[in-house]
Amino acid sequence: MRKLVQRVNRAIQSWPAHGWLGLGLVTTFWILNWSLSGLRTHWGFFPLWLGYSLTVDALVLTRKGHSLLSRSPAYYLGLFLISAPAWWLFELINLRTQNWMYDGRQWFADFHYAVLASISFSTVMPAVFGTAELASTFTWLKRVRRGLRLTPTPTTTLAFLTAGCLMLVLLLIWPIYFFPLAWISVYFILAPLNIWLKNRSLTEYTAWGDWRPVLALWVGCLVCGFFWEMWNLHSYPKWVYYVPFVDFWRIFEMPLLGYGGYLPFSLELFALYHLIAGFLLPRKAQYYLHISPEERRIGHPAAHRG
Repeated sequence: MRKLVQRVNRAIQSWPAHGWLGLGLVTTFWILNWSLSGLRTHWGFFPLWLGYSLTVDALVLTRKGHSLLSRSPAYYLGLFLISAPAWWLFELINLRTQNWMYDGRQWFADFHYAVLASISFSTVMPAVFGTAELASTFTWLKRVRRGLRLTPTPTTTLAFLTAGCLMLVLLLIWPIYFFPLAWISVYFILAPLNIWLKNRSLTEYTAWGDWRPVLALWVGCLVCGFFWEMWNLHSYPKWVYYVPFVDFWRIFEMPLLGYGGYLPFSLELFALYHLIAGFLLPRKAQYYLHISPEERRIGHPAAHRG
């Protein structure tokens, strides 16, 4: 018992200040969002997800000794600034697919809605990338062995771009049948562009047969997806889904199969961030999953970049 108390005390003492702020924001705005009536989520969504992002970052800091925020507060802020326009791209695609709508949108004028929505959308990348970095600290993920090597050859990148454009065309022409392609076509289009522009890309890892960053992004986005859908359940305004063919076995508002879309969506976020950041930030400032000292010793090529 004494050892347990000592361990808890050490954990409390090592917990960073922004972690306490994050926990406070999550607790406060989760309660407010689920207990108040009427319009409230338009002002409660951002502090709730800011709290989530700060809490996750604090967990990463305690487990790794560094985190997105601790490495550079300025570049961490940049995640919020890039996140909002990135998500508006999917809102644009949804004008064609009509897979979701916002119950409560009718209470806001267009400009007011655009501002409030952009503030909420700004939390997507900090939440996903922070949770992905937390996932990268999991023991099981660290032990994943090298797999298939996917290298960015001219043939591969051209094939990706061609496939991405074809998927986008199919999506726009027949959205009722090809709406799932919204969550993968953007990645297939942007990944080759990032390679040609010499921005960071996941091929820096997959060329080595290292799929752990991909798995970390998948896990991170899926965890965020769970909280997005759970906290949305009793929100107002809230989003509501209209998904053809697979609208069954709902977990919160989302059909079960819809959660699979979070996996490729994480890759699209990665590609979108690096496309925008490639024009604004030096390469060393762009997001990537840091390689551990052990991996540096075995000569992992990504350890020597940035």
